[in-house]
This record gives sequence, structure tokens and C-alpha cells, in this order.
Amino acid sequence: TFRRKGPGWEERTAREGTIHAHVSPLGRGGRGCPDPRARRPVFNLTSRVSRLFDLEPDLLPLFQYNCRQFSSPEDCLSSPEFLDHIRKVMFVIDTAVTNVEDLSSLEEYLAGLGKKHRAVGVKFSSFSTVGESLLYMLEKCLGPAFTPAMRAAWSQLYGAVVQAMSRGWDGE
Repeated sequence: TFRRKGPGWEERTAREGTIHAHVSPLGRGGRGCPDPRARRPVFNLTSRVSRLFDLEPDLLPLFQYNCRQFSSPEDCLSSPEFLDHIRKVMFVIDTAVTNVEDLSSLEEYLAGLGKKHRAVGVKFSSFSTVGESLLYMLEKCLGPAFTPAMRAAWSQLYGAVVQAMSRGWDGE
């Protein structure tokens, strides 16, 4: 139920200073970054995502697939189910980038996603760790091209996604 790029999208992305101008290059797997549409794990993705467990080791038990509990972050990071989960996360991020000019079109979906995360025991505070991990991954992918303006734009976009997901947490 996501809205595709509408008329004038190219002109909007070309405008300097907009959030879209800063986030759109990453939504398509730029410079070694994950492409949300990829079917295979992306080179070095697990080392970039592992930051999540470095920052918040208590997240590991939340990732259970078919009642399988992972004994270590490495175990989890190498599982096909976890990599599929990462692809889903990247799809949501890609969709937010695509709809950055009209994030309200994603409100219902994101609130539902928040509700699902709450149901499996994710603490709302953990989304701050996920955001920090996302920024770390982007910085590692882009190096010096990840400017302070781009960092601010990604933080703003991620914050808007989390805010919409929080509505599912609160039951609004």
C-alpha cells in the first residue's frame, strides 16, 4: 500500500537543501550500502549491522526464528532469517525515502509496524539504538560523502519513521 514516486519527483529530488536530496542516494544501495531490493546478502552488511548488538546486546534474544534462540550475535547475523529481516528494514527505509515528501501516506503502515514490534517485546527505547546503528552504517558506506547535512537529513527521516511507529505503540 505504498505510493510510488509521483509526477515531479525528479524535480523534487534535484532541489538542493531538501531532505530528499540528502537521503535519496542511499535508498538505492549507493557505494557498497545495502540495496533494499537485493536478494543476496550485501558485501560486509553483517559487520555494519553488528553495531546494533554492540550497542544493545539485550536485543539478541528478540531475534528468534522458528523458536531458534541464537547463542551469539555472529550466529544471528549469519542466519538467512535475520538477513531477510534486514532486507525488510531496508525496504521500509527505501519506502520512506521514496515518500519523503508525503510521509503521512505511510502513517497507518508504520503504526502497524510499531504495534508488531511492541507485540514481540521490543522496547521503544531500542529504536534509538537502531537509529544510531543506521547512521553508523551509512557513515561507513559513504565515508566523507556522509556530510553533516546528510546525517541530519537521515536523522530527521528516521525520527519521522519512529514517530509514526510510536503511534502503534501507544495505540493511537
